[in-house]
Amino acid sequence: MKISIKDLSIMITSPTSKTKVLCIIGNPIEHSMSVTMHNASIQNLGLDYVYLAFKVLSNDLSSAINGLKAFKIKGASITIPHKISVMKYLDKIEPMAENIGAINTIKNENGILIGRNTDGEGFIKSIKESGYNLKNKKIVLFGAGGAARACAFYLAKEIDEITIINRSNSSMKDLISKLKLNYDIPIKGFNLSKSEDIKNEIEGSDMLVNTTSIGMYPNVNENLVKQSWLHPKLFVVDVIYSPLQTKLLQEASSIGCNVLSGVDMLVNQGILAFKWWTGVSPDKKLMKQVVLDELI
Repeated sequence: MKISIKDLSIMITSPTSKTKVLCIIGNPIEHSMSVTMHNASIQNLGLDYVYLAFKVLSNDLSSAINGLKAFKIKGASITIPHKISVMKYLDKIEPMAENIGAINTIKNENGILIGRNTDGEGFIKSIKESGYNLKNKKIVLFGAGGAARACAFYLAKEIDEITIINRSNSSMKDLISKLKLNYDIPIKGFNLSKSEDIKNEIEGSDMLVNTTSIGMYPNVNENLVKQSWLHPKLFVVDVIYSPLQTKLLQEASSIGCNVLSGVDMLVNQGILAFKWWTGVSPDKKLMKQVVLDELI
């Protein structure tokens, strides 16, 4: 059953000159569920905030970040493709985010912009909440961008071995070098063109994670992974949440794999960001339900 605005427990008032602004910055941005999720939480808690979405091209990123200060925007979510490139425009970056080399959340503290990464925390929490045990596991991860870095760093704390697959060798090698500086586990990498190597890696792995945007709305028929590479014992995770079931997850499910979409990661990382910005913990069940209502 869908939650409408009328179902929320407080009367929603229009923003005023005192209303604090939060936002999300990315490109594309139309698919984002963050606006729905955070505004539902704001309304439910009766906070004088509003959460907006801004489509920002890469060439305009510096101006957009300066705008956070100029307009006294209290916090921002950062999504594709800015999670790495945005770092150079910030005043401070939390140590774990610095190690990861990517951020997804900014807090404006009296004109000081602080970067944090809640993606990795949200991702690993979603895996554990699903009941999957990461101990002694070998994992293949597709991608080397901002989301990939966060997921890989938090996975490397828990697992035995990780293999990174990516189209760009430079990004992949940079991620692997950062992981090796922080974790003493076997870490390998293969270019996306190395089909036979990828197939062999997946065959010997326990878990596959897609952190790329391949398969995301509107390109719902795209998939980096051939179905013939999968096996029924594989746990398949896609950080994409729109669509709820990507082509990768559909094909994995059809051969008997356990699968997990990106919805729980979205909600978990959003909870961490929301509390950091406002000092108040949102209702997780509400956040997840309003997202699912939009996606199903």
